[in-house]
Amino acid sequence: MTKTNIASLSQQITTEAEAYEHLQALRWGDTPICAHCDSTDVSLIVPTNGTSRRTAGGSMSERRVWRCHGCRKQFSVLTGTMMHATKIPVRTWLLVIFEMCASKNGVSAREVERKYGLTPRTAWHLTHRIRSAMAGGDGLLSTMHGTIVADETYVGGDPERMNAKTRARRDHLRDTPWSGFDRGTAKVPVLSLINAETGEVRSAVLPKVAGHNLRKVISEQVDMAGSRLMTDEGAWYNELGREFIEHNAVNHKAHEYVRGDVSTNMAENFFSQLKRSIDGTHHHVSVEHLPRYLAEFGFRRSTCKMSDEARMRLL
Repeated sequence: MTKTNIASLSQQITTEAEAYEHLQALRWGDTPICAHCDSTDVSLIVPTNGTSRRTAGGSMSERRVWRCHGCRKQFSVLTGTMMHATKIPVRTWLLVIFEMCASKNGVSAREVERKYGLTPRTAWHLTHRIRSAMAGGDGLLSTMHGTIVADETYVGGDPERMNAKTRARRDHLRDTPWSGFDRGTAKVPVLSLINAETGEVRSAVLPKVAGHNLRKVISEQVDMAGSRLMTDEGAWYNELGREFIEHNAVNHKAHEYVRGDVSTNMAENFFSQLKRSIDGTHHHVSVEHLPRYLAEFGFRRSTCKMSDEARMRLL
């Protein structure tokens, strides 16, 4: 069986009608489901000429619309998704989604703009909609349970190499009540949690690396009473670790990186990929939008054992 790639996908969906049918197969399979009441008692509203319909504005559209016989509402395969009410061609959406699911280093909005003939604002909007969807989905919203690797890093440039404009903006942000900046550095603190058993990754931007900030994030994402915690020697984990079944730490200051099955290498590997990709693909990520990029890289890392096609279907 031939694996799906960007070339084969573009051959499968050459028109908007085929894009709708492909998306329908991804979302519903063989049985369309009402997006409003989950009923399967629905019927396709067939256009007069069989392929397209005239919209209220007078243009022709190949959008496939369904009517639910239960709630009597109309819906399409886009209803309730990241593509809801979009004016971007569905074919473009599917190709960009596949690229972002398959590209280990990510895809920048500027690349999408050039490849698909979009405006800069449209490409930016499209890629961030997809990143927002990557922040949650089937199997990614339940509480983490098991052996959890926790580690923090700092994302951003060296303040000594900033130009005057960037430094002034940095100083302004550091003076705000909450800016995402640790007041002792120009970089942004990020905490990542990795389930050592499933490989799932979740990350969050911190206002500052401190015990109460770490506990807030971890308690929201992890079943602490039923899990084991692995960290480095950071003192902020000591009090927090008492709420877990077990807390094991390696001492990086003493050049201890692995002790038995205790290690934070999974987090270090994730940080390495994240930072190299941000530097090479995006070059700069603002504090305001960093959580979406973290969700994107976390989604790909969490589903790294899936095929590109399966990852696209999940998204």
